Formats: sequence, C-alpha cells, structure tokens
Amino acid sequence: MGIFQMTKTVLRNLARGPATRQYPAVPARTGPITRGHVTIDPATCRSCGLCSRRCPCVAISIDKEAKVWEIDRMRCIACGDCVEGCPFGSLTMEQAYLPPVVEHVVERYTITYVKPERPAKKPAEEGAGA
Repeated sequence: MGIFQMTKTVLRNLARGPATRQYPAVPARTGPITRGHVTIDPATCRSCGLCSRRCPCVAISIDKEAKVWEIDRMRCIACGDCVEGCPFGSLTMEQAYLPPVVEHVVERYTITYVKPERPAKKPAEEGAGA
C-alpha cells in the first residue's frame, strides 16, 4: 500500500513542476509584512549606538569618532530589533530583497548628521532683583 502512495506523490510532483522559485531569475513574492533588509538614513543618525546594542546577531557596528555606521549583511537576520530601537527613526525595513552576493560584504555609511548649535545663553541682568 505504501508504494502506491509514494508513486502517486512522485507523479503529482512531476506534473506540477518545482515547488520553489528560481531566485534571482524569478523575483521573490513579497507581501505587506515582508521584512526585506535594513536601510539607514545617514542624515538623521546621531550615532547613539542603540541599534548595535539591540542587534541580536552583532551585525551592526558604529564608530562614533569616524562617524561610520556598518552592517554585515551576512550576519543580519532582518529581525527588525534595530529598527524598533532607533529613537530617531534613522533605520527602516525595506520590503525589497537585496540581490544575492558571492562574497562577504560589509556595507559602510558615513553619518552626515550635524548637531545643531545651542543658542547662546542670555547673560543674567545685573541689579534686576535689587
């Protein structure tokens, strides 16, 4: 009885074709809750480092002195913890998938955020309380 079930399954699979897509030749399907990859807006990043501390796979690193934000795409699991932890909204999840890579790539972004100048304090008026 088991050989007939197996033969039925094999013939059904041969008639339908492969169950997987031939990515990247055939694009992957995306839905409204697809998590593709993390993107950064370097103009709003303030180098606080919360994203690197929240990353469970240590894929994000920040060099505050050189103002460089790095992500290791081979380590990132696209969980979105860094996006949720960013208080300034610099990180977002892009729904599109990145193309496949042959070699190990670490993406580097130079942070271009410029801290605004603090307004000068007004000198205390002398003799105001006398």
